[in-house]
Amino acid sequence: MSSDKPPIKRFADLKPAPAAPGVYAPPTPKVSRQKKAKVLTPAERAAFLASRPDLKS
Repeated sequence: MSSDKPPIKRFADLKPAPAAPGVYAPPTPKVSRQKKAKVLTPAERAAFLASRPDLKS
């Protein structure tokens, strides 16, 4: 019972081989566009946690 269908392709077969480790790749534009996180000052952090008692650990 032989069929003429090509073998099933897996997703792993479609992906290109990963780059060799140790080779530096500059960040892609998508990574560069990610918004940087705002770092709260200690005073801002204290004020925020005071307004959110449910977040206190």
